[in-house]
Amino acid sequence: MDRPRSLTIENGGKAAPTFSQGEMSGRLRRLRAHMATADIDAVLFTSIQNINYFTDFVYCSFGRSYGLVVTQDRSTTISANIDGGQPWRQSFGDQLVYTDWQRDNYFAAVKELTPRARRVGVEFDHLSVENHGKLTAALAQAELVDIGAASMGMRMIKSAEEIALITEGARIADIGGWACIEAIGEDVPEHEVALHSTAAMVREIANTYPDSELMDTWTWFQSGLNTDGAHNPVTTRRIRRGDILSLNCFPMISGYYHALERTLFFDSATEREIALWEINCQVHRRGIDLIAPGARCADIAAELNEIYRGHDLLQFRTFGYGHSFGTLCHYYGREAGLELREDVDTLLEPGMVVSMEPMIMLPEGLEGAGGYREHDILVVNEDGATNITKFPFGPEHNIVRI
Repeated sequence: MDRPRSLTIENGGKAAPTFSQGEMSGRLRRLRAHMATADIDAVLFTSIQNINYFTDFVYCSFGRSYGLVVTQDRSTTISANIDGGQPWRQSFGDQLVYTDWQRDNYFAAVKELTPRARRVGVEFDHLSVENHGKLTAALAQAELVDIGAASMGMRMIKSAEEIALITEGARIADIGGWACIEAIGEDVPEHEVALHSTAAMVREIANTYPDSELMDTWTWFQSGLNTDGAHNPVTTRRIRRGDILSLNCFPMISGYYHALERTLFFDSATEREIALWEINCQVHRRGIDLIAPGARCADIAAELNEIYRGHDLLQFRTFGYGHSFGTLCHYYGREAGLELREDVDTLLEPGMVVSMEPMIMLPEGLEGAGGYREHDILVVNEDGATNITKFPFGPEHNIVRI
């Protein structure tokens, strides 16, 4: 039996795309312009975020390697045989499938698509040491250079189509937030609240984008001690009266991330808890005001630090004040160049989309213990920024009583 190393599986027709042909062609055009300037013959993307950004395909790795090879005249995804024709149906461009019949067929596929490339762009921040070695051996004639930083810069400025999608995502996140409120009650487990919220968001995504794949939408609903971390998983802990709660809704649309995060209390909050909450809301409001074109990420962080310092709370701040949006998720993707932190000098520009999400965490044993966090999504425009999150925040709105 002939067992090929690669093949094509064009099974069925192309799926309805998330973005227009003009949008996707424009992304590739900007990439190819950079390739020409940097003397790069071919690019091999390996991360979910870049493959999704340039093809509209979100892969499921499950221990296998995936890729996208872009040259000046062709764009081709590399996918595993286990996925059949789904990568081709979802991809803007061509597809090459590698089989499991021989070891390292993935690298043979890369070589097949880059036979004469002298300089190949790869993502240094994503390629493992092992795969870097195998790629170097497969492309012995080529020099591997970094494309990760340049592609991140391209993704940081959103198009009108991306902003429209993100705006819808923010609206759907708000729906998830209201579903959380609806499900909260005494002795209700965290996971039941999260399930109710996630179901509401998935159904709304299906209604709004009936031709899209439905994957990766989730909710972290935390209570009590579990609010101390922004990314703490849902547990079976049951809600009690007087609990601090953290609502975190994440609708995912075609690999694009959206978020709503709010501090809540169930039934009541003490004077100290309300005081801490209001201070965090003060930082949140000021942070929203500071997001505008020309603002430097580090300067925003520095000014907000002073508010916490004035209340002797800076030591309880746990992470940066915000981040970029787009094609990213809790297990892939990050645009590190657009973090609102003291060590990031990026200037905000129109078309960037960032969060404002201050958080303080007081450990157990201190009065008002718990994690206090708010999160809004803002689109930077020519005159300032538009807040596309509508869910209310603060003690006057989010002490949940039933």
